[in-house]
Amino acid sequence: MMTDPIADMLTRIRNAVRVERSMVEMPLSKVKRGLAEVLKREGYIWDWEELDIQPSKQLRLHLKYGPNGEMVIRHIKRVSKPGRRIYSGAGSLRPVLNGLGISIISTSRGVISDREARQRNLGGEVLCELW
Repeated sequence: MMTDPIADMLTRIRNAVRVERSMVEMPLSKVKRGLAEVLKREGYIWDWEELDIQPSKQLRLHLKYGPNGEMVIRHIKRVSKPGRRIYSGAGSLRPVLNGLGISIISTSRGVISDREARQRNLGGEVLCELW
């Protein structure tokens, strides 16, 4: 039984990037779909798709690499965990690495990046950081 599906997703991405896989698959959920959409909007992955494979639906991410094969996702870290949730208001959201990275926030309006949260003046649970 998986106790933290978001951490599992981040670990699958981290492992796939380290061995330079072109895609990675994982079980689908609404939060994971939101995370994938934020990663696509911010330019960390090429695309994502839902696969209707039995017994459960799967989420496939098409990972992105630079022109010479360099990693686009260098670091990915879970911030809020099941045992210790981390919440942040819109005013206390700070840029990751002076704007070179992003935080992904779960808000009342869905899963968005920290840039979007500051623009919309929304706070929420800080799911992860990446650069």
